[in-house]
Amino acid sequence: MSRQIESLDFGILSNRKLQEIAVKEIDVAEVYDADGYPVEDGVMDPALGVIDPGMTCQTCGGRIRECQGHFGIIELSRPVVHVLYTKKVRNLLRFTNINENGQVTCLIKDEEKSLRKSNRMTEDPETGEEVPDVKIDKPYSFRQDGNEIKPDEIRERLERIPEEIAEKIGVEANPEDLILTHVPVPPVTMRPSITLETGERSEDDITHKLVDIIRINKRLQNNIEIEAPDFIIDDLWELLQYHVSTLFYNDLSGVPPARHRSGRSLKSLIERVQGKEGRFRQNLIGKRVNFSARTVISPDPNIGINEVGVPYQVAEKLTIPEKITERNYEQAIEAIESSSDDHPGANYVYQPDGKRRKITEDNTEDLLEAIEPGNGWKVERHIKDGDVVLFNRQPSLHRMSIMAHRVRVLPYRTFRINPNVCAPYNADFDGDEMNLHVPQTEEARAEAEELLKVQEHVKMPKTGGPIVGMLQDFVSGLYLLTRGDVELSREEAFNLLAEAGEHDKSLPEGETITGEQLVSMFIPEDVSLTINEGESNEVVIEDGQLVKGRLDDDALSDYGGEIIQQLKIEYGSETVTEFLNRVSRIGAVYLSRRGFSIGLEDLEVPDEATEEINDLIEDAVANAEAEIEDFNNGEMEQITGKTMEETREIKITKALNEVFGEIGEIISDNVDEDSSAYIMADSGARGSMQNVTTMAGLLGQNSVRDQRIERGYKGRTTSHFKRGELSPKAHGFVSSSILEGLDAQELFFHQMSQRKALMDKSLRTKTSGYMYRRVSNSLQDLKVEYDQTVRNAEGEIIQFRAGEDGIDPQKSDRGKISTNVNL
Repeated sequence: MSRQIESLDFGILSNRKLQEIAVKEIDVAEVYDADGYPVEDGVMDPALGVIDPGMTCQTCGGRIRECQGHFGIIELSRPVVHVLYTKKVRNLLRFTNINENGQVTCLIKDEEKSLRKSNRMTEDPETGEEVPDVKIDKPYSFRQDGNEIKPDEIRERLERIPEEIAEKIGVEANPEDLILTHVPVPPVTMRPSITLETGERSEDDITHKLVDIIRINKRLQNNIEIEAPDFIIDDLWELLQYHVSTLFYNDLSGVPPARHRSGRSLKSLIERVQGKEGRFRQNLIGKRVNFSARTVISPDPNIGINEVGVPYQVAEKLTIPEKITERNYEQAIEAIESSSDDHPGANYVYQPDGKRRKITEDNTEDLLEAIEPGNGWKVERHIKDGDVVLFNRQPSLHRMSIMAHRVRVLPYRTFRINPNVCAPYNADFDGDEMNLHVPQTEEARAEAEELLKVQEHVKMPKTGGPIVGMLQDFVSGLYLLTRGDVELSREEAFNLLAEAGEHDKSLPEGETITGEQLVSMFIPEDVSLTINEGESNEVVIEDGQLVKGRLDDDALSDYGGEIIQQLKIEYGSETVTEFLNRVSRIGAVYLSRRGFSIGLEDLEVPDEATEEINDLIEDAVANAEAEIEDFNNGEMEQITGKTMEETREIKITKALNEVFGEIGEIISDNVDEDSSAYIMADSGARGSMQNVTTMAGLLGQNSVRDQRIERGYKGRTTSHFKRGELSPKAHGFVSSSILEGLDAQELFFHQMSQRKALMDKSLRTKTSGYMYRRVSNSLQDLKVEYDQTVRNAEGEIIQFRAGEDGIDPQKSDRGKISTNVNL
């Protein structure tokens, strides 16, 4: 009969309770006898549960999987401190005193304040006698007035502390239970042994620890009985304390961890539970699953954003269960027949009695004869084109880290995705791996289809702007196609459309087709919008026709993508998907037909511009030197709130940074607009004019922690400079460009700043990952109810209106309310 659990209490297991639940005392260090059977009263005693087939539990009579296991107990020869509660033990000792009258007094000055040294009375309030403080020698020994307090003395003192005083000190249990007189022996089922290929048994780490405790406990008992010298008993007592402590926690500071003979640290009870590899995170929150696959990803611009390319080898392993009905009987039979040949086939069938049978060459004929539609038979068929699957890249930091795609079974061994879907997954193709999961029920597939498809996540819930958009080659191709100077013959336009897979589009009238006309074929007729209004590249679309401007990242990309934004608002996700899939392919095909590469000549600027750049650099260095001279002469005007040294650095940095912007403008005006570097930067496809400036103009001031480079030798950055030298070059200013090449010192400073940037990035990733984990754990129980309130698991109201304004950013126009139904 099942019973309803009303509440759970976590606390300290008392020695009395432990003796009640224990089925027997364990006091034999041997584990198995000569015949390989568990020794009576040993740590694998059959009374503690069974893990071997055929054996029955001596306590409850249950067999394997019937008996949950039972606790045993080890009675310690001398008490030891519970290592997980040493702070509480110390507080109980230091904030209580047993005075000469035998009375227990509390030494807390103010019960409202924390248990700190400053909140402790140094004299007994009843007798006025001085009470020395209790100190702890980490991790488990205590001293008072220079003398060690043994665990048996501590237990005697704790036994005399009344409950009300213990509660004031923060212990809601019998204080004496913090000193262990008995150690629980967990059931065998919790620490099963495994049999190795050699036939030898390998025991669990906890079993090893329990054997150590029993062995030392026995030695200590024997020495007490023969009245051995105190130093021998104390050493064995200390060793018993060590073994009991490392059973609970094997990562104590100041104590060497208990190890196997191989040198590996033993996994203690605490380490089983806590952290990434512990029971909660490894086995309860997240588990290993079936019907999943993992491999490297690669780009494929020829599949849609909602699709994923799945290798044949994967498709033949992953299956979907389908009931065999009149409607799909023929397909099911075909799948069973072809399972031994090629994809798509099937791996298993389920009989009406629920028994699963693997399809083999030998039993195919029998199965085909036995199967009847609508009679409870099921077939586990291979996944095939069009099936809905979930695709995930870790770390999963937001909801778009797992989305639904439709399967396209393709050759070779990588998963393939459209490059436009990289942003939500934060994926790239330098060896990233991703996971594919196959939903097993109709309900799961329907949810994936309706809620998780990529097209439903084109806009991000953070800002309400697009996160799925065109990138890199697609943007470059469409930028070049719509620059206003592209005219294609009808034949060229037809061929371009055909190569992009567009066979159903009719070209506009005329002998030549402009790039703008070609792109306009894929924009719905009633779309009208203006992007970058009033700026140099104003893009105007009127009634579905691109009439002005070049398409760039502001119009097309993720995080910009105004066309994508407006199409989603006006027409919904199907139109956005069609636009992204078709137009990006047009851009990619045009770029590959035109050709696109980068070389040194793309970064060359005329001689006059080079002279102008050199003059500006000389002026900037001279200005910085002038600031240094003013500082040395005491003529520098101090900035309010800054020291003279800080003022000097701010002014020098300002002079050197201003020149970078000025040179950037010269480069921008003088680099050939047909050069690949300019096209990529201006279109926003990749990089920026700042990158072009560092390549063709100058690298500029290197900084560490947002300041000029200061550290190095005493009084100077490297041995190439004089002590106290403040010149720009001595503190990381690089006047050379990458095209020109850097000298030794410039390269060294550049490497310093880049190494710092790399370190910052890796540390930020680690910190933000941990912060996300904390935030998501704290918010995971919150739910938006139908009345628009946000409530926790207990139904308590956290917010009266979700987000304070009731707006779902993903269904808004960049955070603004829109009444359009397609959001």
